[in-house]
Amino acid sequence: MHPQRKQRLIVVLLIVFGTGIAVALASFALRENINLFYPPAEIAAGKAPVGKQIRAGGMVLVGSIKRDPNSLRVDFVVTDYDAKVPVVYTGILPDLFDEGQGVVASGKLDSNGIFQATEVLAKHDENYMPPEVQSALDAATKTAE
Repeated sequence: MHPQRKQRLIVVLLIVFGTGIAVALASFALRENINLFYPPAEIAAGKAPVGKQIRAGGMVLVGSIKRDPNSLRVDFVVTDYDAKVPVVYTGILPDLFDEGQGVVASGKLDSNGIFQATEVLAKHDENYMPPEVQSALDAATKTAE
């Protein structure tokens, strides 16, 4: 093989190899950042992973909000009208957070079935519903009928 062709082949192989390593490293890094959405029915059925970062959403069950008077801890229940999931959150809640309102919470499900939220998002006006929550509620309504 001609030395110039051999040198080109080595350069091309190094570029392909380097690109492969870069893609593999990026995939590995992004794998931990995937944050899947689970409605309460799937969480109650055991389909949600325990101890992994996920999102859960639905409606805040009326009468379920319990605030700790000595801290920022808030316990409430999220439902899709098919199942209920208890949620524990420590922090400042959005102004629009209330009973009967749609929420999406990010956090981890513990081994007791309690969702430990690190972030709670509330719907921003009377017409908006997060798409994941809306589809979960629609599916639960169809199965109830």
